Amino acid sequence: MPFIRLVILASTLWFCESAVAQRWIPYTSATDGFRIMAPGEFVVEEIDFETEYGIVVPARIFSHENDAGRYSVTIVDYRDAQRLHDERLREIGAIYQPIYSQVDVRGSIAYAAKKIRDRASTIDYDAYHYIGRIEGHQLQTTNPDQTRTFAGLYLYESRLYVIDATVSPDIAPPGMFQQSLEFIDEDGAVITFRNFPEDRKVSGPFTRLP
Repeated sequence: MPFIRLVILASTLWFCESAVAQRWIPYTSATDGFRIMAPGEFVVEEIDFETEYGIVVPARIFSHENDAGRYSVTIVDYRDAQRLHDERLREIGAIYQPIYSQVDVRGSIAYAAKKIRDRASTIDYDAYHYIGRIEGHQLQTTNPDQTRTFAGLYLYESRLYVIDATVSPDIAPPGMFQQSLEFIDEDGAVITFRNFPEDRKVSGPFTRLP
């Protein structure tokens, strides 16, 4: 037990020193409904994202690069997926079932996680996670160039949030970045649910803490 406490203390000190050295700053995007501690100013890029089931939806990437590595928050907006799938069905004929418009959104975490696994040489951590009872997944991997990726993926109201810190192997784990994500409402208040709102992955009624 003393040894475990010593390891925890050492890890905490290591993390704190790293956090101070990187000058972490709070970053908020009211448009995309999130807040996070960033290692510097973000560069914002808007891209087209092809989903697992072949439609193209808008995405926004917030990224920062420094000597330690690259940090990014990607928000993939699936909110128009139903209409886009309906249009695709009309164009190509009813080759697949309309239910895949929902499957495309609900499976987006698994699809994005597979992309991270595919680029890795080893997977060091791979497990369910949640923030404010909004469900997601966390991954930690080692890549072929020995950089390490610390990722978190969450689906909320048809928007996929992908947190990705890919860093040099000789720095402390970027826990500040991976774990500081918060979901916020239109007033900037942090969203926390009483229960796990399965229906809020896409849409529906919900119960939220005041």
